[in-house]
Amino acid sequence: MHILKLLFRNTLRRKLRTFLTVLGISIAILSFGLLRTVIHAWYAGVDASSASRLVTRNSISLVFSLPIAYRERIRQVEGVKVVSYGNWFGGIYINEKNFFPNFAVEPQSYLTLYPEFILPEDQKEAFFRDKKAFVAGRKVVEKYKWEIGDTITLKGTIFPGDWEFVLRGIYYGREKNTDETQFFFHWDYLNETVRKILPQRADQVGFYMIGVTNPNIAAEVATRIDKASRNSFAETLTETEKAFQLGFVSMSEAIIIAIQLVSLVVIIIIMAVAANTMAMTARERLGEYAVFKTLGFRSMHIAGLIFGESLLITMTGCLIGMILTFPAAKVFANAVGPLIPVFIVERETLILDVLASLLVGSIAAIIPTWRAVHIRIADGLRRIG
Repeated sequence: MHILKLLFRNTLRRKLRTFLTVLGISIAILSFGLLRTVIHAWYAGVDASSASRLVTRNSISLVFSLPIAYRERIRQVEGVKVVSYGNWFGGIYINEKNFFPNFAVEPQSYLTLYPEFILPEDQKEAFFRDKKAFVAGRKVVEKYKWEIGDTITLKGTIFPGDWEFVLRGIYYGREKNTDETQFFFHWDYLNETVRKILPQRADQVGFYMIGVTNPNIAAEVATRIDKASRNSFAETLTETEKAFQLGFVSMSEAIIIAIQLVSLVVIIIIMAVAANTMAMTARERLGEYAVFKTLGFRSMHIAGLIFGESLLITMTGCLIGMILTFPAAKVFANAVGPLIPVFIVERETLILDVLASLLVGSIAAIIPTWRAVHIRIADGLRRIG
């Protein structure tokens, strides 16, 4: 009990130094937590992918389309349960700053493939009935303050013109990592309009979404689908949804590596700050440690005082930094919007914060402890006064 009391008093002896050290550690832990959250968010689409969904696209590139006639061919492949299709629309709402992903899809099969999109039955039926209807995620609706029945106009980029849609449904994510920023509408509405203004681009889809009967045969089904289109004018490339998402993530791999390196640099900075504080503290108290030795304190007691003080400072900064991470993440998520649709501070990030702080606190105390334990009583007493 007396050791704990002494530990707290030692920590608060130099209040300004302790405050600045805790502040520095808090900021570093906050930065580390946000950087790790960004990395997790980057892979959110991969983590949310279903093992029972496949994506089929043109083997050359996503830029090239596939004929709608492939739908029946894919449906007849053994192991295929559900076939949906769609196009990336790429519409702009008001101006370029208001970005959110928008797709033209086949409504019923698309919602069947994505049970994680929770949509009330009455809204779902209203969406199915109205060709100009669209469904949007909760986050998009809240951001632009839309209400059911509102008419929204998107300016087409890939498909020119002003396109009007009516909000008939608002979906919520079943899981915390479900993307709630999507906007999707009827593919038939897009196709019928395109047939009038750009007939050469009609009856074409950008991708097929496929549900398989058993996730264990997904690779075999993918091979069968691609084999069916081999040597045709539009060959396909079919892969799991996870592999499809990873393809996009790999394009920004250099950025992810840079963020990971920066997060490691942050840990090194924390270590330097804590080590400097503990080195100064131990140097000032060598005389005291010599007195402790004369009073019968063992090396383990002195080591406990130094390690305890170091860990108390670092863990206090860690706790403050972890608490601040949540409001900071919320502000960051609102700023980036749909660019990073799922931005959640994961439990793994908090565990890494604690482990990093324990590591830093322990390493920072090693050299000061060694000096205090090995100093001779006579040498230590000379420093008094």
